[in-house]
Amino acid sequence: MAHRVIVGMSGGVDSSVAAALLAEQGYDVVGITMRVWPRAKPSEAAQRFGSCCGTEAVDDARHVARRLGIPYYVLNMEEEFERAVVGRFADAYRRGRTPVPCVSCNSDLKFGSLLARARAWDAVAVATGHYARVAHDAATGRHVLLRARDTEKDQTDFLWPLTQAQLAAARFPVGELTKAAVRAHARRLGLVTADKPESQEICFVPDDDYRAFLRRRDAAIFRPGPIVDREGRVLGRHGGVAAYTIGQRKGLGLAAGRPLYVVDVDPGRDTITVGAAADLERDRLVARGVNFIACDPPVAPLRVEAKIRHQHRPAPASVRAVDEDAAEVIFDEPQRAITPGQSVVFYQGELVVGGGVIER
Repeated sequence: MAHRVIVGMSGGVDSSVAAALLAEQGYDVVGITMRVWPRAKPSEAAQRFGSCCGTEAVDDARHVARRLGIPYYVLNMEEEFERAVVGRFADAYRRGRTPVPCVSCNSDLKFGSLLARARAWDAVAVATGHYARVAHDAATGRHVLLRARDTEKDQTDFLWPLTQAQLAAARFPVGELTKAAVRAHARRLGLVTADKPESQEICFVPDDDYRAFLRRRDAAIFRPGPIVDREGRVLGRHGGVAAYTIGQRKGLGLAAGRPLYVVDVDPGRDTITVGAAADLERDRLVARGVNFIACDPPVAPLRVEAKIRHQHRPAPASVRAVDEDAAEVIFDEPQRAITPGQSVVFYQGELVVGGGVIER
């Protein structure tokens, strides 16, 4: 009897081909789309979730499942999504952070709630269209996370919180392929998603305008306050710290005669501090919620390359655990705009050592 695998189908080409590859390998594949929008508001779903997990995505995923000859279901996960993703997203901005909502969506929903339900359906694994790879290290007995073969598409920086149990049940079928090969495979199979554009925005934020989304959700987040320089001199006013992030230059509304950047966000005092580009350079950070995948938390400094945002090139650094939940990272060279709320991920070559959320 073939092993059953649940495939999270977002309506995009990557998850479509993930399902196709597993079906070709003889697995008993079941396609699932997580419904994260209110059922009673289809127009809102089309606006807010049109590119990922929305009504259009459901139609595309259903067409793909029919083409592949696999069963397909839409699973109501609205409450879990609100609690684990949207609520945390808003709370992070309330605390002056710049969050990465895809991280909690992956760890709490796709490989959390969905995996728990998959086991109730006698499935051995959950698969997604992420560009990443999982392997088992016989020497350590650990399941390890590896960067995708296509390093330009690698998404391991969204998967670093996965536990050993989650990694054991995770499948990433497109992790060995390039994006071009994925699209070619979809075309050969005649899948409607073959040439579908990629989605880069946050799925639940209309028009990629997170400020408007937060303002509609909780206008109290946007309390006005002073914009000051590093000496504390008031240079202007802002409309709420949630509208600013470390390294931001545009939208400050200052006539200083020189380029100024946000170098600190202080929600406790409702203060934005600005400075020169050089003031953005830092050589260390502290991360919390740390998960070491490939090893035990290192007491002594461990050499890694550390990545501080999705488009950042990993930089040589040392990392060491400072307690059960936190780690300190010291870079060989200062890095620009290290931002609280973003992920820091530790690599050794293609191996993901672990990661955490930048605290300060």
